[in-house]
Amino acid sequence: MKLGLKSLFAGAAAVVALMCSSAIVNAADIRIVAVTHGQANDPFWSVVKNGVNAAAKDIGISVDYRAPETFDMVSMGQLIDAAINQKPDGLVVSIPDASALGPSIKKAVAAGIPVISINSGSDVSKELGALLHVGQDEYTAGKAAGAKLHELGGKEGLCVNQEVGNVALDLRCKGFADGFGGKVTVLPVSNDPADVRSKVKAALSSNAAVDTVMALGAGTAGEPALAAVEDVGMTGKINVATFDLSADFLKAVADGKAAFAIDQQQFLQGYLPVVFLANYAKYGLIPGGNVPSGPNLITKEKAAQVVDLSAKGIR
Repeated sequence: MKLGLKSLFAGAAAVVALMCSSAIVNAADIRIVAVTHGQANDPFWSVVKNGVNAAAKDIGISVDYRAPETFDMVSMGQLIDAAINQKPDGLVVSIPDASALGPSIKKAVAAGIPVISINSGSDVSKELGALLHVGQDEYTAGKAAGAKLHELGGKEGLCVNQEVGNVALDLRCKGFADGFGGKVTVLPVSNDPADVRSKVKAALSSNAAVDTVMALGAGTAGEPALAAVEDVGMTGKINVATFDLSADFLKAVADGKAAFAIDQQQFLQGYLPVVFLANYAKYGLIPGGNVPSGPNLITKEKAAQVVDLSAKGIR
């Protein structure tokens, strides 16, 4: 009789395991939501979205990408809360402001939703309950950029910040200042390229000592900064570098009009978390730690190779 009970329990356990397994093995049943702070007019985030969509297509799952229309932490928190209510199999989220978004992310974790953070938030990801972070260390990347620009002869610089208050961008400026070693002024601007161009031009016109401009986004700040340098007749005399890539900025690097661009490979920031969460849902597999997607310095020697991929929305 005891043997029969053991067999019965073993058989029941096998059936339950099989039912659970069959419920999650079918990729078409897996639903993941990605919520980022990326604004609609920022080409950087279109590449992240391309990575998300490519991963969904490659592994045959459903992924919904969402972002607020402007840099708005209240709206982003509401998007995360709405995603939680839909009970997805995984949540991908950027964390530009942990104090604003932390409660929503913790709510997702408490609801049993696996979370992976991307892009910003590497310093708080683990404490909020995320499984891991995919991105680059922003301070370290900024410091490397500052050291390179100092090596190129820079003594006084501008750090053009299009999202003051975004912790990731603030860390980039801090790292740049520490690595640069000279005088650095943070120039707050909006996400409007025309506004960036106007404010950088005004800053350069009012201070002839500025010999270096560090932009924090290629399309939104890097390209307008290059235009401003041209407006004041200092192309080739003021070193301009940027975080992230755009086809036009890379062409400027290849032509010697800009110093370099920092590639954090944001396509991977969209692609990898989707793959990780899908495998976690199917098999319980997940990398054992954070995944650094950058930084990679794209100088004149490398720029021409990357232009085509940037134009295609991959780099």
